[in-house]
Amino acid sequence: MKKLIYFTLLFSGVTFGQNTQLISTSEYNNLKLAGSLDPSVQYKFTDSENNGLIHFSGANQKTGTCDCMIPLDTNFILAMGPNDDLYSDVISIPFTFSFYGNTYDSLYINNNGNISFSSPYSTFTANPFPDSSYNMIAPFWGDVDTRGTYDTLGLPMGDGGEVWYKVTPTALIVKWEEVGYFSNAVDKLNTFQLIISNGTDPMIPNGNNVAFCYGDMQWTTGAASSGVNGFGGTPATVGVNLGNGLDFFQVGRFDAPGTGFDGPYGANDQVDFLDDLEVYFNVAVPSGGVNVPPMVIASGICDTIDVYTGDTLVKANNQFDFSVLVTTPEANQEVFATVSSLSAPTAVTFTSTTISQEAKRLDISINATGMSPGLYELVINAIDNGLPTASSTNVTIPFRVNYDGSLGITNNTKEEFSIFPNPTKDNFKVELPKDVNSATVFVTNLAGESVINQTISSSEAISVITLPSGIYLVTISTNEGVTSTVRLVKN
Repeated sequence: MKKLIYFTLLFSGVTFGQNTQLISTSEYNNLKLAGSLDPSVQYKFTDSENNGLIHFSGANQKTGTCDCMIPLDTNFILAMGPNDDLYSDVISIPFTFSFYGNTYDSLYINNNGNISFSSPYSTFTANPFPDSSYNMIAPFWGDVDTRGTYDTLGLPMGDGGEVWYKVTPTALIVKWEEVGYFSNAVDKLNTFQLIISNGTDPMIPNGNNVAFCYGDMQWTTGAASSGVNGFGGTPATVGVNLGNGLDFFQVGRFDAPGTGFDGPYGANDQVDFLDDLEVYFNVAVPSGGVNVPPMVIASGICDTIDVYTGDTLVKANNQFDFSVLVTTPEANQEVFATVSSLSAPTAVTFTSTTISQEAKRLDISINATGMSPGLYELVINAIDNGLPTASSTNVTIPFRVNYDGSLGITNNTKEEFSIFPNPTKDNFKVELPKDVNSATVFVTNLAGESVINQTISSSEAISVITLPSGIYLVTISTNEGVTSTVRLVKN
């Protein structure tokens, strides 16, 4: 049974109807666990638990290895205080967002892992898509509870995470930062992010207008959705849904730990598959069941891959092997994909394995034997058999061969550094580990040309104001031999 519960606590501009019930937070929790919340009632809390301290966790820190994940900075705004099942007041955006032929310049951020346009939602148990009841974009629709544990006065400590947002001229970033699950659980925390744009923002590549970005994902289901210790019960849903029964797609439904994934409409999936994942897509298409192109999902492969020659400590046999998933977001379609490299045609090989009707795994190998050092690209093209067909063309993943091997760069590991703000217009700073006082920063463009070589302290900004707009690779190195490579977007 769907349950919509509307609140005015903490927010202006939303009014109660005739059927309003005063209730304590503990009473609300008990009704929720018993499945006894009345969808026709608007509940108003009588206690002050939700006015507790707000803990700004993870400021200016990068939680995942993918640069789709934007570090929090002082330009982020808290969407709502510690709560369960609440939502923001209406948020205006300075650009037009196109959603299956509908255009929007305002929205709601819902605590339970989604945004909506026609109305806010407090629904905590996720449904599969399509669903005619909801108009939402859901990077992770589940029962988020940010209240956390309580202090001796009965006030929330704020360790259940927060929901933040940042508005730019061309994009909105919403970040669920280390959020817990119902009821007040903080033993497992999820970090995930949504970006929507006008279709031109460089944070979302290849003409797409939506990005789902994930850090460490540790739970799927709250206790009021039959979850036990964060798993089981009704799975969390990842996808988009216009609400007309025709325009939607689903990335997957998640109800367990582990990395298993068999496509959007197979068995329920495992949440660790989402760790450090980037998913980009375009919903700026006409309504009426238009075929959405396949998605190319590279779990744990972020930005540039480094392939070393002659360094068996890094990778034996001059080879780098990894996998990507290619899936159609609609049910009952089949996807076909190819992998190639014009710049290194003999270096890239792949095999394709069917894991469900809608999804294939591409096992890709890059062999750098005999190759000259430099920057190369592999290209993935995917097409489905919908009517008409839809394709994702020229999805590129850059790779470097023996790129300044003295730095010992490794990819595919948790980064020791982060940079912020990212994207930036004029400068950025490097977040160094606590025991590191200085580092050398190398900035290269995607042609492999060095544009900045600078030694910095932890508080020193690096100016990029004279660089053309685009994507750059920032490599940070310390005297102790610790290095990391991060992608920087220059607006």
